[in-house]
Amino acid sequence: MSEFAQYLREDMRLVILRVLATMPSYTANSSVLSSGLNHVGHNPSRDQVKTEIRWLEEQGLVTVEQAYDLLIARITERGADVAAARTVVPGVKKPGA
Repeated sequence: MSEFAQYLREDMRLVILRVLATMPSYTANSSVLSSGLNHVGHNPSRDQVKTEIRWLEEQGLVTVEQAYDLLIARITERGADVAAARTVVPGVKKPGA
């Protein structure tokens, strides 16, 4: 994977966390997260969005439930700390960097 492709993945992960941090219930489905990524200039496939959500789950940054073909992600306390630049997790772009 190229350095730029890795940068884009890390930025998408940060965007997902930031979107979740702004949601009233800190929860959003993969479709809403896809729209949020499109809004800030990313254009991932639905499969890419789901892959990144699962990666964030593996890191303990979100919890995930499945509803039919959608993933429902909820940010964890650790994920909120990453979104707010209080914690750094390799693989997630540091806010402001």
